[in-house]
Amino acid sequence: MLKRIQELKEKHNVVILAHYYQDPAIQDMADFVGDSLELSRKASATDADIILFCGVHFMAETAKIVNPTKKVILPDMDAGCSLADSAPPDKFKEWLRNYPEHVVISYINCSAEVKAMSDIICTSANAKKIIESIPKERKIVFAPDRLLGKYMIKETGRDMVLWNGTCQVHEIFSEKELVTLKVKHPEATVLAHPECDENILIHADFIGSTSAIINYVKKAEEKEHIIVTEPGVIHQMQKNNPSKIFIPLPSDTGCSCNECPHMRLNTMEKILDSLENLKHEIILDEDIRAKALKPLNRMLDIV
Repeated sequence: MLKRIQELKEKHNVVILAHYYQDPAIQDMADFVGDSLELSRKASATDADIILFCGVHFMAETAKIVNPTKKVILPDMDAGCSLADSAPPDKFKEWLRNYPEHVVISYINCSAEVKAMSDIICTSANAKKIIESIPKERKIVFAPDRLLGKYMIKETGRDMVLWNGTCQVHEIFSEKELVTLKVKHPEATVLAHPECDENILIHADFIGSTSAIINYVKKAEEKEHIIVTEPGVIHQMQKNNPSKIFIPLPSDTGCSCNECPHMRLNTMEKILDSLENLKHEIILDEDIRAKALKPLNRMLDIV
């Protein structure tokens, strides 16, 4: 299967981008693995004719927004995002009417339509920098992740209006299980994603984006780490740090199964099928794409 994928990649001049939350086999097969910010940069710079995006729908949309002349395909069109789905464009448009004087900062985990209604996009890796780029006298709307917004209010001191959305993976971590793990592993550091709730973040030794967590582990002297984000990221950390121990935090149901169900819809079989038939292409309305490109470019220009 890997051999056939490679043959089709070369035949059609395809680049395969994969998010850290993908299955380890897909991460190892991809040309580039990254978080949302890294993948946005890679998508905007590629010279491939076709981008196959191993991630979720909004990520493939983002690649299409910055590459209108390229074909962007997704292995499974049902690979959505609970956070993006929490901000339906029609309801978001109506809600924004209440805040006409506000700068709209949208987390990249949103639809192309929501991006098109935004002034600037951010990722968890650059949210603080993006927010601090806005003059202090300007009012801000932050969407769609309420928990990331709450953390950024604390980090920046800015009083932002928050859309009430969350990521289903990051909102169900168990504080009780985290405390239990800290007792069992007193030397372990707790590394958490800022999309988690405050009751989890107060226990963290380090809070950062997926790539920031990976980089933290590379430099850390500690050998044990409790990981409070989607466990797919552990694959890369284990590859980079084979002598270290990584412990996934269980969800509030008690299982260490906080895998994103949408991300995991992509499989090697579906990737091969997409390449053989060049199907599941991302098609965007050109007006929406052009409007969404402006806030994305603003983000890329800043970071």
